Amino acid sequence: MAAHNQLGKAGEAMAVKFFTQKGYLIVCRNWRYGRHEIDIIATKDNKLHFIEVKTRSSSRYGYPEESVTAKKFASLKAAADAYLFQHPGYKWIQYDVLSITLHKNRPPEYFLLEDVFM
Repeated sequence: MAAHNQLGKAGEAMAVKFFTQKGYLIVCRNWRYGRHEIDIIATKDNKLHFIEVKTRSSSRYGYPEESVTAKKFASLKAAADAYLFQHPGYKWIQYDVLSITLHKNRPPEYFLLEDVFM
């Protein structure tokens, strides 16, 4: 597995722990619809969250959340629409982005963007 794929998987595992500690119930990880994928689907307070996780090993080339483009968001939304079609009944939904930056000799930095829409 390529290093960037390993970093992404590690970031998703860290994200699951992050959200679980904040009271979210993880419904699904890496849910796929065609070529679209949702990293984490979770619930909290009667709201369904579609979560994109971005992880970088440093902030040298910018922050992880900067890599969530309009194209990536459209892909997330397409997958979310398919999920909602297959799993109806959710009244409230939200799109979130969790940015994780890893630093040498320091704890990881988490930055949660809630209720994102592009």
